[in-house]
Amino acid sequence: MTIIQNDYNVNEKTMALIPIFHHEYDTLVLETDRQIHVKKTPLQIIKTACLHNGSSYEGRRDAIIYQTASKRKVPIPINTSNKTFAFPTHSPTQFHCTWIFYNHICHIHPNKTPKTNTSTIMFHNGEQLTLKESHYVMEKQMQRTALCILKFCSF
Repeated sequence: MTIIQNDYNVNEKTMALIPIFHHEYDTLVLETDRQIHVKKTPLQIIKTACLHNGSSYEGRRDAIIYQTASKRKVPIPINTSNKTFAFPTHSPTQFHCTWIFYNHICHIHPNKTPKTNTSTIMFHNGEQLTLKESHYVMEKQMQRTALCILKFCSF
Protein backbone atom coordinates (compact mmCIF):
# COMPACT_ATOMS: atom_id res chain seq x y z
CA MET A 1 0.00 0.00 0.00
CA THR A 2 1.32 3.42 -0.98
CA ILE A 3 1.40 5.99 1.82
CA ILE A 4 0.94 9.57 0.64
CA GLN A 5 2.10 12.48 2.82
CA ASN A 6 0.95 16.08 2.55
CA ASP A 7 4.41 17.43 3.37
CA TYR A 8 7.99 16.28 3.74
CA ASN A 9 10.97 17.55 5.73
CA VAL A 10 14.34 17.09 4.05
CA ASN A 11 16.69 15.24 6.38
CA GLU A 12 20.03 13.42 6.42
CA LYS A 13 18.42 10.37 4.76
CA THR A 14 17.06 12.28 1.73
CA MET A 15 18.79 11.11 -1.48
CA ALA A 16 16.55 12.46 -4.26
CA LEU A 17 13.29 14.28 -4.97
CA ILE A 18 11.78 12.94 -8.18
CA PRO A 19 8.82 14.67 -9.87
CA ILE A 20 5.91 12.35 -10.58
CA PHE A 21 2.90 13.07 -12.73
CA HIS A 22 0.20 11.43 -10.61
CA HIS A 23 -3.24 12.62 -9.58
CA GLU A 24 -2.62 11.95 -5.86
CA TYR A 25 0.99 13.09 -5.38
CA ASP A 26 3.71 15.16 -7.06
CA THR A 27 7.00 13.83 -5.69
CA LEU A 28 8.65 10.52 -5.03
CA VAL A 29 11.20 10.98 -2.24
CA LEU A 30 14.06 8.52 -2.14
CA GLU A 31 15.51 8.08 1.32
CA THR A 32 18.29 5.69 2.28
CA ASP A 33 15.79 3.14 3.63
CA ARG A 34 12.39 3.95 2.07
CA GLN A 35 10.39 5.74 -0.59
CA ILE A 36 7.77 8.36 0.25
CA HIS A 37 5.05 9.87 -1.95
CA VAL A 38 4.40 13.55 -1.24
CA LYS A 39 1.67 15.90 -2.44
CA LYS A 40 4.10 18.81 -2.87
CA THR A 41 6.42 19.36 -5.83
CA PRO A 42 10.17 18.88 -5.46
CA LEU A 43 10.73 22.65 -5.67
CA GLN A 44 8.15 23.29 -2.96
CA ILE A 45 9.93 20.76 -0.74
CA ILE A 46 13.32 22.40 -1.41
CA LYS A 47 11.94 25.88 -0.66
CA THR A 48 10.43 24.70 2.62
CA ALA A 49 13.68 22.97 3.58
CA CYS A 50 15.57 26.23 3.05
CA LEU A 51 13.13 28.09 5.29
CA HIS A 52 13.43 25.42 8.00
CA ASN A 53 17.20 26.02 7.92
CA GLY A 54 17.12 29.79 8.26
CA SER A 55 16.92 31.31 4.79
CA SER A 56 14.75 31.52 1.73
CA TYR A 57 15.40 29.51 -1.41
CA GLU A 58 15.87 32.75 -3.32
CA GLY A 59 18.41 34.02 -0.76
CA ARG A 60 20.44 30.83 -0.93
CA ARG A 61 20.28 30.81 -4.72
CA ASP A 62 21.41 34.45 -4.89
CA ALA A 63 24.33 33.72 -2.53
CA ILE A 64 25.50 30.79 -4.69
CA ILE A 65 25.26 32.88 -7.86
CA TYR A 66 27.26 35.67 -6.19
CA GLN A 67 29.94 33.36 -4.80
CA THR A 68 30.37 31.04 -7.81
CA ALA A 69 29.13 33.03 -10.84
CA SER A 70 27.06 29.97 -11.76
CA LYS A 71 23.64 31.15 -12.93
CA ARG A 72 22.00 28.01 -14.33
CA LYS A 73 20.88 24.90 -12.46
CA VAL A 74 22.30 26.36 -9.26
CA PRO A 75 22.98 23.92 -6.39
CA ILE A 76 21.24 24.83 -3.15
CA PRO A 77 22.76 24.58 0.33
CA ILE A 78 19.91 23.15 2.39
CA ASN A 79 21.86 22.91 5.65
CA THR A 80 25.52 23.91 5.66
CA SER A 81 26.18 22.66 9.21
CA ASN A 82 25.60 19.05 8.16
CA LYS A 83 26.72 19.63 4.55
CA THR A 84 23.33 18.93 2.99
CA PHE A 85 23.44 20.27 -0.57
CA ALA A 86 21.05 19.47 -3.40
CA PHE A 87 21.40 20.10 -7.11
CA PRO A 88 18.78 20.17 -9.87
CA THR A 89 18.98 18.12 -13.05
CA HIS A 90 17.16 20.83 -15.05
CA SER A 91 15.95 24.34 -14.48
CA PRO A 92 14.06 24.09 -11.17
CA THR A 93 10.98 25.63 -12.78
CA GLN A 94 10.66 22.75 -15.26
CA PHE A 95 8.32 19.94 -14.26
CA HIS A 96 10.82 17.14 -14.92
CA CYS A 97 13.53 18.62 -12.66
CA THR A 98 14.84 16.05 -10.19
CA TRP A 99 16.79 17.18 -7.12
CA ILE A 100 19.78 15.04 -6.12
CA PHE A 101 21.45 15.22 -2.70
CA TYR A 102 25.21 15.34 -3.16
CA ASN A 103 26.33 13.62 0.04
CA HIS A 104 24.59 10.34 -0.91
CA ILE A 105 26.24 9.92 -4.33
CA CYS A 106 28.86 7.22 -4.61
CA HIS A 107 29.47 7.71 -8.35
CA ILE A 108 27.75 8.33 -11.67
CA HIS A 109 27.91 5.93 -14.63
CA PRO A 110 27.37 6.97 -18.26
CA ASN A 111 24.85 4.86 -20.21
CA LYS A 112 25.84 5.41 -23.82
CA THR A 113 24.03 3.50 -26.52
CA PRO A 114 23.40 4.51 -30.14
CA LYS A 115 19.97 5.88 -29.17
CA THR A 116 20.51 7.21 -25.65
CA ASN A 117 23.01 9.17 -23.63
CA THR A 118 21.75 8.79 -20.07
CA SER A 119 23.40 8.35 -16.69
CA THR A 120 22.91 6.22 -13.60
CA ILE A 121 23.61 7.48 -10.12
CA MET A 122 24.95 4.92 -7.66
CA PHE A 123 24.14 5.93 -4.10
CA HIS A 124 26.20 4.89 -1.08
CA ASN A 125 23.43 2.55 0.09
CA GLY A 126 23.57 0.59 -3.20
CA GLU A 127 20.42 2.09 -4.73
CA GLN A 128 20.56 3.24 -8.35
CA LEU A 129 18.70 6.01 -10.15
CA THR A 130 18.80 6.25 -13.93
CA LEU A 131 18.25 9.72 -15.34
CA LYS A 132 17.75 11.03 -18.87
CA GLU A 133 20.55 13.54 -18.36
CA SER A 134 23.97 12.78 -19.79
CA HIS A 135 26.95 11.79 -17.70
CA TYR A 136 28.60 15.10 -18.66
CA VAL A 137 25.65 17.14 -17.33
CA MET A 138 25.54 15.18 -14.09
CA GLU A 139 29.30 15.50 -13.55
CA LYS A 140 29.05 19.26 -14.17
CA GLN A 141 26.34 19.49 -11.51
CA MET A 142 28.53 17.50 -9.11
CA GLN A 143 31.41 19.95 -9.72
CA ARG A 144 29.18 22.96 -9.14
CA THR A 145 27.93 21.46 -5.89
CA ALA A 146 31.45 20.58 -4.71
CA LEU A 147 32.47 24.22 -5.29
CA CYS A 148 29.49 25.37 -3.22
CA ILE A 149 30.49 23.04 -0.39
CA LEU A 150 34.02 24.45 -0.45
CA LYS A 151 32.71 28.03 -0.40
CA PHE A 152 30.09 27.59 2.32
CA CYS A 153 31.29 24.89 4.70
CA SER A 154 34.09 25.20 7.17
CA PHE A 155 36.09 22.03 7.70
